[in-house]
Amino acid sequence: MRYVIVSLVKGDAGEFNHNLRKDVFKKFKARSSKLPAHFTIKSPFESENIDELESALDEFSKAHTYENYHIKDYDHFDDRVIFMKVFMSPKGKDVHDALIDALSGINYINFEKSDGKDKIFHVTISSKKIQKIYSELWSYVNKFKCDFKCDFDNICIYKWIDNTWVLHKEYLLT
Repeated sequence: MRYVIVSLVKGDAGEFNHNLRKDVFKKFKARSSKLPAHFTIKSPFESENIDELESALDEFSKAHTYENYHIKDYDHFDDRVIFMKVFMSPKGKDVHDALIDALSGINYINFEKSDGKDKIFHVTISSKKIQKIYSELWSYVNKFKCDFKCDFDNICIYKWIDNTWVLHKEYLLT
Protein backbone atom coordinates (compact mmCIF):
# COMPACT_ATOMS: atom_id res chain seq x y z
CA MET A 1 0.00 0.00 0.00
CA ARG A 2 1.16 3.56 -0.77
CA TYR A 3 1.13 6.22 1.99
CA VAL A 4 2.23 9.82 2.51
CA ILE A 5 2.63 11.79 5.77
CA VAL A 6 1.66 15.48 5.77
CA SER A 7 0.55 18.29 8.00
CA LEU A 8 -2.68 19.86 6.78
CA VAL A 9 -2.91 23.61 6.45
CA LYS A 10 -6.25 24.48 7.99
CA GLY A 11 -8.31 27.64 8.43
CA ASP A 12 -7.99 30.67 6.17
CA ALA A 13 -4.65 29.59 4.69
CA GLY A 14 -5.96 26.15 3.75
CA GLU A 15 -9.11 27.62 2.22
CA PHE A 16 -7.05 30.21 0.32
CA ASN A 17 -4.79 27.48 -1.10
CA HIS A 18 -7.78 25.33 -2.07
CA ASN A 19 -9.54 28.20 -3.84
CA LEU A 20 -6.39 29.40 -5.60
CA ARG A 21 -5.63 25.88 -6.85
CA LYS A 22 -9.21 25.60 -8.18
CA ASP A 23 -8.91 29.02 -9.83
CA VAL A 24 -5.55 28.16 -11.43
CA PHE A 25 -6.97 24.90 -12.75
CA LYS A 26 -10.03 26.65 -14.18
CA LYS A 27 -8.02 29.44 -15.88
CA PHE A 28 -4.86 27.57 -16.89
CA LYS A 29 -5.69 23.85 -16.62
CA ALA A 30 -2.70 23.68 -14.25
CA ARG A 31 -3.09 20.81 -11.83
CA SER A 32 -1.70 20.19 -8.38
CA SER A 33 -1.70 17.46 -5.76
CA LYS A 34 -4.81 15.43 -4.97
CA LEU A 35 -4.14 16.15 -1.30
CA PRO A 36 -5.73 19.08 0.53
CA ALA A 37 -3.51 22.08 1.42
CA HIS A 38 -0.50 20.70 3.31
CA PHE A 39 3.22 20.64 3.76
CA THR A 40 4.87 17.26 3.34
CA ILE A 41 6.50 15.47 6.24
CA LYS A 42 7.33 12.24 4.35
CA SER A 43 6.89 11.86 0.62
CA PRO A 44 5.02 8.76 -0.64
CA PHE A 45 6.32 5.38 0.47
CA GLU A 46 5.17 1.77 0.30
CA SER A 47 4.39 -0.58 3.17
CA GLU A 48 2.01 -3.45 3.81
CA ASN A 49 1.87 -2.82 7.55
CA ILE A 50 2.12 0.61 9.20
CA ASP A 51 1.43 -0.43 12.81
CA GLU A 52 4.88 0.77 13.89
CA LEU A 53 4.31 4.15 12.19
CA GLU A 54 0.88 4.55 13.79
CA SER A 55 2.30 3.75 17.20
CA ALA A 56 5.18 6.21 16.75
CA LEU A 57 2.83 9.00 15.64
CA ASP A 58 0.40 8.33 18.47
CA GLU A 59 3.24 8.51 20.99
CA PHE A 60 4.76 11.59 19.34
CA SER A 61 1.46 13.51 19.22
CA LYS A 62 0.89 12.92 22.94
CA ALA A 63 4.39 14.12 23.84
CA HIS A 64 4.54 17.31 21.72
CA THR A 65 2.61 20.55 21.61
CA TYR A 66 1.64 22.44 18.50
CA GLU A 67 3.75 25.35 17.29
CA ASN A 68 3.15 28.12 14.80
CA TYR A 69 4.40 29.04 11.38
CA HIS A 70 3.82 31.80 8.89
CA ILE A 71 2.82 31.47 5.26
CA LYS A 72 3.81 34.55 3.30
CA ASP A 73 4.24 35.23 -0.40
CA TYR A 74 5.16 32.78 -3.14
CA ASP A 75 8.19 31.03 -4.53
CA HIS A 76 8.94 28.33 -7.07
CA PHE A 77 11.18 25.40 -7.88
CA ASP A 78 12.53 26.36 -11.31
CA ASP A 79 9.57 26.49 -13.70
CA ARG A 80 8.13 23.22 -12.35
CA VAL A 81 6.36 24.11 -9.07
CA ILE A 82 4.73 27.27 -7.72
CA PHE A 83 4.08 27.37 -3.99
CA MET A 84 3.20 29.43 -0.94
CA LYS A 85 6.30 30.04 1.22
CA VAL A 86 6.25 28.55 4.72
CA PHE A 87 8.33 30.17 7.45
CA MET A 88 8.43 27.63 10.25
CA SER A 89 8.97 29.08 13.72
CA PRO A 90 12.13 27.91 15.52
CA LYS A 91 10.01 25.86 17.96
CA GLY A 92 7.99 24.46 15.04
CA LYS A 93 11.22 23.43 13.33
CA ASP A 94 12.31 21.71 16.56
CA VAL A 95 9.03 19.74 16.65
CA HIS A 96 9.39 18.86 12.96
CA ASP A 97 12.99 17.70 13.41
CA ALA A 98 12.03 15.63 16.48
CA LEU A 99 9.32 14.03 14.34
CA ILE A 100 11.84 13.17 11.62
CA ASP A 101 14.06 11.60 14.30
CA ALA A 102 11.11 9.62 15.71
CA LEU A 103 10.21 8.24 12.29
CA SER A 104 13.75 7.58 11.05
CA GLY A 105 14.00 4.35 13.03
CA ILE A 106 11.16 2.75 11.05
CA ASN A 107 12.69 0.54 8.37
CA TYR A 108 10.31 1.52 5.53
CA ILE A 109 10.65 5.27 6.22
CA ASN A 110 13.70 6.70 4.44
CA PHE A 111 14.07 10.45 4.32
CA GLU A 112 15.65 12.19 1.34
CA LYS A 113 17.01 15.74 1.41
CA SER A 114 13.72 16.99 -0.05
CA ASP A 115 11.63 15.61 2.82
CA GLY A 116 14.02 15.37 5.76
CA LYS A 117 15.11 17.96 8.31
CA ASP A 118 16.52 20.32 5.68
CA LYS A 119 13.45 20.41 3.42
CA ILE A 120 12.10 23.64 2.00
CA PHE A 121 8.74 23.96 3.72
CA HIS A 122 6.10 24.92 1.17
CA VAL A 123 2.43 24.58 0.25
CA THR A 124 2.07 23.78 -3.44
CA ILE A 125 -0.28 25.68 -5.73
CA SER A 126 0.60 24.06 -9.03
CA SER A 127 3.09 21.38 -9.98
CA LYS A 128 1.89 19.32 -12.90
CA LYS A 129 3.46 20.13 -16.29
CA ILE A 130 3.40 23.93 -15.95
CA GLN A 131 6.65 24.77 -17.78
CA LYS A 132 4.90 26.10 -20.91
CA ILE A 133 2.60 28.40 -18.91
CA TYR A 134 4.93 29.09 -16.00
CA SER A 135 5.50 32.85 -16.61
CA GLU A 136 1.82 33.61 -17.09
CA LEU A 137 0.87 31.46 -14.10
CA TRP A 138 3.56 33.05 -11.90
CA SER A 139 2.30 36.55 -12.77
CA TYR A 140 -1.28 35.58 -12.11
CA VAL A 141 -0.66 33.97 -8.71
CA ASN A 142 1.35 36.97 -7.53
CA LYS A 143 -1.70 39.22 -7.90
CA PHE A 144 -3.10 37.68 -4.72
CA LYS A 145 -1.88 38.66 -1.26
CA CYS A 146 -0.65 35.64 0.69
CA ASP A 147 -0.04 36.21 4.41
CA PHE A 148 -1.31 33.76 7.05
CA LYS A 149 -0.49 32.74 10.60
CA CYS A 150 -0.86 28.96 10.97
CA ASP A 151 -0.45 26.18 13.51
CA PHE A 152 1.62 23.03 13.03
CA ASP A 153 -0.95 21.09 15.05
CA ASN A 154 -1.56 17.91 13.06
CA ILE A 155 0.19 14.99 11.42
CA CYS A 156 -1.83 13.01 8.88
CA ILE A 157 -1.31 9.72 7.13
CA TYR A 158 -2.99 9.50 3.73
CA LYS A 159 -3.42 6.26 1.79
CA TRP A 160 -3.56 5.97 -2.02
CA ILE A 161 -6.90 4.36 -2.88
CA ASP A 162 -8.70 4.34 -6.26
CA ASN A 163 -6.38 6.93 -7.81
CA THR A 164 -6.67 9.48 -4.99
CA TRP A 165 -5.35 10.19 -1.50
CA VAL A 166 -7.73 9.26 1.32
CA LEU A 167 -7.18 10.25 4.95
CA HIS A 168 -6.10 7.18 6.90
CA LYS A 169 -5.49 8.79 10.31
CA GLU A 170 -4.91 12.22 11.83
CA TYR A 171 -2.83 12.85 14.95
CA LEU A 172 -3.31 16.14 16.80
CA LEU A 173 -0.54 17.90 18.66
CA THR A 174 -1.88 19.31 21.94
